Amino acid sequence: MVLRSLVLLLFLGFVTSLQAQSALEVQPLVRAHAHNDYEHERPLLDALAHGFCSVESDVFLIDGALYVAHNRPAQPDPARTLDRLYLRPLWERTAQGTQPVYAGHRTLFYLMIDFKTSDEATYRALQAQLAPYAAMLSVAPGDGKPVRVFLSGIEKPPLKPLVLYDAQALTALDGRPDDLGQDIDPVRMPVVSQSYNRFLSWKGKGPVAPDELKRFRAFVEQAHAEGKKVRLWGTPDTPAVWQFLWENGVDLINTDRLADLQAFLRAKREG
Repeated sequence: MVLRSLVLLLFLGFVTSLQAQSALEVQPLVRAHAHNDYEHERPLLDALAHGFCSVESDVFLIDGALYVAHNRPAQPDPARTLDRLYLRPLWERTAQGTQPVYAGHRTLFYLMIDFKTSDEATYRALQAQLAPYAAMLSVAPGDGKPVRVFLSGIEKPPLKPLVLYDAQALTALDGRPDDLGQDIDPVRMPVVSQSYNRFLSWKGKGPVAPDELKRFRAFVEQAHAEGKKVRLWGTPDTPAVWQFLWENGVDLINTDRLADLQAFLRAKREG
């Protein structure tokens, strides 16, 4: 009996060691963005298992709660709230904001929240939801906090200026190309996003049209000059397009193919 117990303890210790080693071996990929992350089998967790440093969550405000979904659910599922799928797991993973998302790496993790109910009520509900997690949420460069939340789906007054200039906000804003050149602090607008098709018609084969390439590179250059990251949505989800985006400085490469983009970026030694 004693021998059996000893063997069991050794086995459990071995399994725990392997799990810890596996977690440490995940290489954070700062340019990997999980599009509609909540549609994966394990929201957030699958992205973390593949080293992604940015995930996207769409939210609806329904009866005072923030539910994660692409389309408004007819019957909201209490297990599919922003808190249950994202905030609480990140809080636990970061030991209440005291540790980085990836052990041994001080890489900032981005949670992009796309408002599907784009109104002040949704914004106020989100700020209230985030308040208990303030110790985890970065609001300024160098504050040492591991998670940055930025909001998308907010493009018009009166909500946009409220989000942009709310001094008490625990969030930042996802900008658009028209926001460049407006002297907007990158602390308040860390990312500028646009549809791939607004710049490029290229689908991954043949040459890129020179005029499209010139205009696209000018956009990326201006965003970077202002200290802002670049993200495109609606990109063809193929290695050829990933290569183009990687070569041309896109900071957050959009994908539904977590394992494939992970392999692509690791081959680039992208950390």
